[in-house]
Amino acid sequence: MTVRGVLWLLLFSGAAIGVSGYSVTTSKANVRAEENTGVDLTCSFSGDFGSNILLRWKFKDRKGSQVFVVHDGKPTAPYADRLNVYGGSNLRFSKVTRKDTGVYTCEITSADKTQVGETEVTLTVLVPPSVPFCKVPSSVTTGSTAILYCIDESASPRPTYKWYKNNVLLPDNPSNVAGFKNATYKLNSTSGELKFPAAAKTDTADYYCESVNDAGPAQKCRAMKMEVRDLNTGGIVAGVMVALLLVALLIFAVWFAKKKGYLPAKKESSSKMNQSYQAAPSGGGGDDADFTQKSSFVV
Repeated sequence: MTVRGVLWLLLFSGAAIGVSGYSVTTSKANVRAEENTGVDLTCSFSGDFGSNILLRWKFKDRKGSQVFVVHDGKPTAPYADRLNVYGGSNLRFSKVTRKDTGVYTCEITSADKTQVGETEVTLTVLVPPSVPFCKVPSSVTTGSTAILYCIDESASPRPTYKWYKNNVLLPDNPSNVAGFKNATYKLNSTSGELKFPAAAKTDTADYYCESVNDAGPAQKCRAMKMEVRDLNTGGIVAGVMVALLLVALLIFAVWFAKKKGYLPAKKESSSKMNQSYQAAPSGGGGDDADFTQKSSFVV
């Protein structure tokens, strides 16, 4: 190999080492801690960044909202009383709450701001399940869609949900379980939704839901009855008949009141009123002239 080739190889190797040297890592990417206890989130960076770095920690909660926990190397106001930075870039919480569950991003920027690196740490604050909120329709028409809901927003990690029908656990995939192969429901154990695309009378039962995670014992809501009924065509027909009868009675009442004179007669048109009150034709003097002549003749 020529001297020129050796020089190019050394330059290329140095450049490759320089680029790969800028790294940001964590010793533990997934951290779990009980509520109201302390916890550390670690972040380390390679020496290529230098000692005078710009440190930022960002936090994204379970709903997707993002805020700064540390900015320019200092804790922000909402975290200042229970968090500090140690070892140059690590975080130490003196106490965590369920609201601290989420993803933390450690961002390192070199002093000249030409190099940026980051790493993520997921913190799960352990919160046992609470009694879930359940919604079960009390009455459903045969063949219609029925949806049952189950929600536990406080449990962490996020719970899974189980539904029971008359105290019997409903499997997530009924087609794979003997005795449930003819079942038509759809169960989402992550969202807690139990759906009957076309409810049948056999779906009439007492239902309750259970919230489950590994932070504590499962919790369930009270059982609620869902009754599936056929469409009440007889009731609909009876309702229509009653409505028609009421309309007929109203028409008869108006006719009877008009016949007895309880309702005022319609006013005559203005044209007829004008004809009734026309002035007598002019010329001739009328009855007064005839009376005068008759009087004179008698005299």
